[in-house]
Amino acid sequence: MSHKGAERERLSLRNDNKGWKKWGPYLTERQWGTVREDYSANGNAWETISHDVARSKAYRWGEEGIGGISDNKQHVCFAFSFWNHRDHILKERFFGLTGNESNHGEDVKELYYYQDSTPTHSYQKMLYKYPQQTYPYQKLIDESKKRTRLEPEYELMDTGIFANNEFFDISMEYAKGDEQDILIQITVVNRSKVAAPITVLPTIWYRNTWCWGYEKYNYKPMLTGVGHSFIEVDHRVVGRFKLYAEDPDEFLFCDNETNFERLHGSPNLSHFTKDGINDYIVNKHKHAVNPNHIGTKASVKYADKIPAGGTKVYRLRLTNLTLREPFVDFDQIFDQRKREADEFYTELQPGIQDENLKNLQRQAYAGMLWTKQWYYYNVFEWIKGDPAMPKPDASRKIGRNNTWRHMYAANILSMPDKWEYPWFAAWDLAFHTLPLARLDPDFAKRQLAVILREYYMHPNGQIPAYEWSFSDVNPPVHAWATWKVYEIDKEMNGGKGDVVFLERIFHKLLLNFTWWVNLKDEGGDNIFGGGFLGMDNIGVFDRSAQLPTGGHLEQADGTGWMAMYSLNMLRIACEIAIENPVYQDMASKFFEHFLHIAGAMQTIGGDKLNLWDEDDQFYYDMLHKQDGSAELLKVRSMVGLIPLFAVEVLTSEMLEKLPAFKRRVEWVLNNRPDLAGLISRWYEPGKGETRLLSILRGHRMKMIMKRMFDETEFLSDFGIRSLSKHHKEHPYKFAFDGGTLQVDYTPAESTGSMFGGNSNWRGPIWFPMNYLILDSLSKFSEYYGTDYEVEFPTNSGEMMNIKDAAEGVSRRLLAMFIPNEKGVIPMYDGHEKLHDDSHLFFEYFDGDTGKGLGANHQTGWTGLIAEIIRQLHTKS
Repeated sequence: MSHKGAERERLSLRNDNKGWKKWGPYLTERQWGTVREDYSANGNAWETISHDVARSKAYRWGEEGIGGISDNKQHVCFAFSFWNHRDHILKERFFGLTGNESNHGEDVKELYYYQDSTPTHSYQKMLYKYPQQTYPYQKLIDESKKRTRLEPEYELMDTGIFANNEFFDISMEYAKGDEQDILIQITVVNRSKVAAPITVLPTIWYRNTWCWGYEKYNYKPMLTGVGHSFIEVDHRVVGRFKLYAEDPDEFLFCDNETNFERLHGSPNLSHFTKDGINDYIVNKHKHAVNPNHIGTKASVKYADKIPAGGTKVYRLRLTNLTLREPFVDFDQIFDQRKREADEFYTELQPGIQDENLKNLQRQAYAGMLWTKQWYYYNVFEWIKGDPAMPKPDASRKIGRNNTWRHMYAANILSMPDKWEYPWFAAWDLAFHTLPLARLDPDFAKRQLAVILREYYMHPNGQIPAYEWSFSDVNPPVHAWATWKVYEIDKEMNGGKGDVVFLERIFHKLLLNFTWWVNLKDEGGDNIFGGGFLGMDNIGVFDRSAQLPTGGHLEQADGTGWMAMYSLNMLRIACEIAIENPVYQDMASKFFEHFLHIAGAMQTIGGDKLNLWDEDDQFYYDMLHKQDGSAELLKVRSMVGLIPLFAVEVLTSEMLEKLPAFKRRVEWVLNNRPDLAGLISRWYEPGKGETRLLSILRGHRMKMIMKRMFDETEFLSDFGIRSLSKHHKEHPYKFAFDGGTLQVDYTPAESTGSMFGGNSNWRGPIWFPMNYLILDSLSKFSEYYGTDYEVEFPTNSGEMMNIKDAAEGVSRRLLAMFIPNEKGVIPMYDGHEKLHDDSHLFFEYFDGDTGKGLGANHQTGWTGLIAEIIRQLHTKS
């Protein structure tokens, strides 16, 4: 393999998760507290397996670890454990609060960062800051329970545990010598002013499949210690490997099996249970580990006292090779993989001169790659139970996900956050694929394809939302993501697009589109509901539940999403039709469907009801009451901005290539002037003879942009808010027989309990919605060109074209991640010194201050900052 472009060459060898991608960071960071592991009668996943139980419980559906890797089916797992010689347990897994323990929902209470990774994981690096003093497990729980929803979360840094720099910086690095030759390096730096002890335990184990009771899985593999040289790994699926360790203190062995005695007071199946190494190290139980050096879980023990400011490096090698001197070429291979990673990102970052921005973008990409996870969930088996396990409660057959028994997930998927959201979320995943497509287009395309497969998608066409409720409804953004990934891939392939990929996805999306039309258009009038649609608490009431007033909602966002979906499908059909003219009929179908939705958003049926409010010049949801009356719910929220997303530009060049579609378009426009007149300037030549399809006519587009760019409403110093700041002084109140409901501007964490209170759409800034706004503005700009101007910000007197206004929004989003004029990084809220040059990627951000909120490793959709940096700084 040539040195130049080595990583791209590795990617080109195959397009699946084998070969160089067979081994990767596919462990989760939290398996406890998940729906998959919940076998309780009441379905309370958070309470079934707690953090305390996790060290003693063998999991059924996956494995967790710190900085861990596994093969692509998670048969063989490797991760790190640590002990500071003070805590009552090993640090084998990250600690956090459950949804019931925290005042704002589940929250990890650790400091760690994904610093680097290549797409094949030929090189990857992660940093963990491990406190030297006793970790404040109970203090975090107790203090959080005292706090109300009106107070901020109690964070690890608030405990003072890092006040005197009494912590270790632990870097975990991997470099591959070959596809099945993995070099492992742990670097521990003592940041304190005094020497401090630490025990480092690199750990290898097998996922337990032998205790389920199936004949197919009754094979129990074995780990065997060979002197002080290596641990032999022998698995009939994965093969034979050796874990070489440089100068270990000792090897420790137990079994990855449940400690029934500790958890249930019943006899154990193994003398040496999953928590045996913990008990041996921390509790000095010498009989907790197997003296014969065999088992299904094993650790390499290193115990050291590291001087003040000192550094200690530990080296291991997991390989299918037999090596006489396994570390002789270790540094050479590591250095080579680091150089190749630098070369890969140099090629990916042309035109970005600022080294801090390069580092930020590279860590965003690293987070996208580190949060891959092997996700396993066979719903049929989960409901039925396993032969050798206790039979699940009968209520399971009519409980959670019972209508999804066809669902069989066993794939490498991109997670929103491997601790807070260690399960795929359908609409999150769509946004993940954009930055992933820059890194590894094949992986991005596979992500979109897999959740549309027959073993994910419901037979009725619904896309599964997430494991807490596959039947929840997320916004239909997969067609949009498919087109964006296609464009990125086409750009990276010198202008050649993967039309086969488009066509494959298109057929599955047809099923999903039909599901939406059949089930979410309650009145058959092209006005859609859908429920919460990803924006948990944005409405007056829970839009996924039965309305307290009775009746039903017709939603501006649901309808806007479907108009966007129609245009996305239209654009995909046009692209396929250039090679296969038959698809011109599908383009015509989606063109007309879009026209009917656009018309319906103006006037519902024949009664002249309208989602657009002429007084406020804004879109709102409409409540249809049981007495036949209707009322607009005048909450100025992201719901009213979503119709902006329904925009597409078609060039005359494309229409000339599609004569049948062109004729159909002209017929509709000539024979249905009522619909044609609703479409923004379709028939008027614009820049470069392009044509514009949009829900918003010129006036409505101006009014939406005027409100969106108003700093007293949606425009923050850090992007577009999810709720207008107007509601700070003017809360929306809705009175009904059951009382009065109120929506206030709440720029930080949620102050209510709707959807668990762990996210908030009543004021904060959310990256996915901001990115869709930017993408829509780009299309408007493409049509209108540089002559058409808007005021940005509103009432500032500053006029600029739409492209420059979009750039203004982008720079505000970026401002959360970089030092301001005072040297403060807004998202860290004054704690940037502890983070050094490492970055976190929060779930959402305070609408006023830019402070990071929610999950703090949600590189997933916040990783879109990488695309924004590219658009702002990359030269054409």
